[in-house]
Amino acid sequence: MASEDELNLLVIVVDVNPIWWGQQGQREPEFTLCKCLDAIMVMGNSHMAMTRTNRLAVIASHCQDSHFLYPSKTWKSGDSGGDEISSSRDGKYELLAVANNLIAEEIRNIMAKTEVTGNSTDTLLAGSLAKALCCILSVKLGQEMKSRILVIKAADDCALQYMNFMNVIFAAQKQNILIDACVLDSDSGLLQQVHLCCCDTGLLT
Repeated sequence: MASEDELNLLVIVVDVNPIWWGQQGQREPEFTLCKCLDAIMVMGNSHMAMTRTNRLAVIASHCQDSHFLYPSKTWKSGDSGGDEISSSRDGKYELLAVANNLIAEEIRNIMAKTEVTGNSTDTLLAGSLAKALCCILSVKLGQEMKSRILVIKAADDCALQYMNFMNVIFAAQKQNILIDACVLDSDSGLLQQVHLCCCDTGLLT
């Protein structure tokens, strides 16, 4: 049975491709990136509130790069001041208020800096998964820790990323890091192939 002091890190990789989400908004106006992020924050809050040793990281997978939404470079663990903490006057656990505000602020910054060219909906998912894996391994560093990655996939598969994607998956397999996938649109042939490779070890669900 796991110790109560054992770290439990959840890394959520969310596809924020602005072209895909723009097209999706035209098809289904009620299904937006904002609502998706709201659901992710609810899940992240629940994870962190379960036990004091639970940790969370959220990575935005963009068509141009990958970016940490949480933790953010603009906030350091243990900070007790600033506007983020003041928003928790309703009694909500302060760290959850900080996480919510940082995620919202970072996604606004990303979208404000985005220059969309063409209509390609490719997302740098392989690079985002590699960043998630590096995040887990940097936190682990010899200590006992449970970890898993949750991929919220929106845009279509990109065949050019196949080899990089599979390399990351096999690296996760060697480290016994679980990967969950939630595909928002059509089926992902790439993730289905990964499932076939990893189902015997239970590393993809």
